[in-house]
Amino acid sequence: MKINFYIILLYAFFINLPAVAHHDQFNIFLIENSDNIIKSSAKTVDTILRDIQSFDDEIVSRFLELWKSKSLYYIKDTKQVVIVNENNESFDALEIDGLTGIGNYTKKEIKKIKPNSGVRAKIDSLLVKYQISNSDINIRRKSLDSLKRNIQPEHLAVLQDAYINESDAELKTAIDRLLKFAIIKYSDSNDKKLEIIESFKGDTAIEIRASLNQLLNSSEVKVGISLPNNKNIARVIVPGFTIKNSNGTSGTTNFFNEDVEISINDAYDKLYADNLVYKKRITPEELKKILQQNIIGDTIGGYSISSLDNEQSRIAAYNKLVENNLAPPFISENKINEEVNKFIFYSVYNDSSSEVTNAALNTLASINLRVQIYKYIDLFIDGLSLASIYFLGAIGLAITFGVMRVINMAHGEFIMMGAYTGYVVQQFISNHTLSLLVALPLAFIITFIAGVIMERLVIRHLYRKPLDTLLATFGISIALQQIAKNIFGTQARPLTSPSWLDGSLSLSDDLSISYIRIAIFILSLIFLGLLLFVMNRTRLGLETRAVTQNPVMASNMGINPERINMLTFGFGSGIAGIAGIAIGLFSKVTSELGSEYIVQSFMTVVVGGVGNIWGTLAGASLIGFLQKFIEWFNPSNTLAAQTYMIIFIILFIQFRPKGIVALKGRAADD
Repeated sequence: MKINFYIILLYAFFINLPAVAHHDQFNIFLIENSDNIIKSSAKTVDTILRDIQSFDDEIVSRFLELWKSKSLYYIKDTKQVVIVNENNESFDALEIDGLTGIGNYTKKEIKKIKPNSGVRAKIDSLLVKYQISNSDINIRRKSLDSLKRNIQPEHLAVLQDAYINESDAELKTAIDRLLKFAIIKYSDSNDKKLEIIESFKGDTAIEIRASLNQLLNSSEVKVGISLPNNKNIARVIVPGFTIKNSNGTSGTTNFFNEDVEISINDAYDKLYADNLVYKKRITPEELKKILQQNIIGDTIGGYSISSLDNEQSRIAAYNKLVENNLAPPFISENKINEEVNKFIFYSVYNDSSSEVTNAALNTLASINLRVQIYKYIDLFIDGLSLASIYFLGAIGLAITFGVMRVINMAHGEFIMMGAYTGYVVQQFISNHTLSLLVALPLAFIITFIAGVIMERLVIRHLYRKPLDTLLATFGISIALQQIAKNIFGTQARPLTSPSWLDGSLSLSDDLSISYIRIAIFILSLIFLGLLLFVMNRTRLGLETRAVTQNPVMASNMGINPERINMLTFGFGSGIAGIAGIAIGLFSKVTSELGSEYIVQSFMTVVVGGVGNIWGTLAGASLIGFLQKFIEWFNPSNTLAAQTYMIIFIILFIQFRPKGIVALKGRAADD
């Protein structure tokens, strides 16, 4: 038994002997290079980082992490590099492994090593090599994110090894993508570049476009008697005119570069700087400087300084200096043009292969075409989303206005009441999904009752008096807004959407649809289906349509028009309440919430066709898409877009006063 114990002990010793040897050798390395580690610079650190790679990966990775994070110290007397544990007023010094103690030192005996940003950048670059092969997938993922921000030529081999050894499929794909970017940027193989560039066609990812645009970077403007045959010409530039691409087509700027055109004067200055012309152009700054150098008393060239308050007099004074050989003569514009026209101005791609740059141009053209298509799709989705909002806000108004011809200016306040109902419910029910399920029917009930009360107390006394109903409902609108301010204050209240409505459905880097917009669109479809069912499949809908088309005949058939008017007004108000919750999910819930949508709601009803569900849908679609289309041309000025939209609607009504879908019966006769 005793013999077995010694055998196990001896076995453990020999097993751990390589690790101990590596540790000792690394400590010797640190002692030999302590001066360069303590006083490292971007120039001296390269040697250390090269030599350190011969040691065990785990030891090196730990050391580099500590060095980069400024967690290394050194003992002033011995200059030994250590890590420390603070112990009251002193430090417990440990070797780099964090296990072997060295001793206790005062704060005066030990000092922190502080590598500068240049050193840390180089450490970070090498550290990637060890992190990307780490057994911990989170470290590997973090390393890859770091590489994306600052990929270097030496990372090519690192990424190739990492791709071969990576076991996680998702991370392997990410490494492969980054490796492609590295090859495009740093590889000498044009065949590999062409293969990768071709594989990027149709992929609209932002990092791909950035990588291809870097490939198409061009040098500063160059000049010569003729174009060089051995250069990859990016474009030919005609001074004083728009930039011309290398294929001869012109434009205000190169499609992929943002270089501005070069003026005639700048072109001449470049010729002078390159020693291609020998007479210097006198710029306004140099003219001023020469005049100042030739001040004699209070005159310059015989002209008093006080008279040189305009360009013409300064030029006259300068010409006087030229006559006296005190200043170089001006160069005429004709001479400048003549000299500039003798030369060709151009820029050269940084990549020397025309095959590579042409492939990049073609791939970017295909990507940009798809991006443009995505922009149109996004515009369509924006218009659809806005049309859904307008439909929700207007559908209740369409019913009341269509049946009773009541201009209800308080309709927006029913929207506001619905939004505040949702807010109050969320104060009692913390689960946002459940609170919405409770708030939707509750908002309908509250605004339905409010609509019935308003119809019974005010509206029924004002039928056939449109101006009176307008003024009365406008007064009610102001009163309801003030009541809301007294109860909830003037600050916006949050109506929080459920967590499953957070974020967006991302179709590409250029196209994403927020879940809120999708939910509102679906809610609009549900409303449309519900209203079509009520109006076409229920007794209330049948009686409402009968009163709408011919109230006298409906009354003779036993239908009570007053009761239908009351229920219809309440029903339209209840729908406005539900719309208020939907609108409140993405808009600020304030007392003015409804007033922001009342104008659009009336426009939607009038344009679509009074009292018709399909007309309201058509009107909402026309106004929503039209507004977004106008905003697309002038995105910084939404007020102008709304103004143009109103002008269009006024003109539209002149040609089709009954709207897109006109009703027959009472609505048409009125």
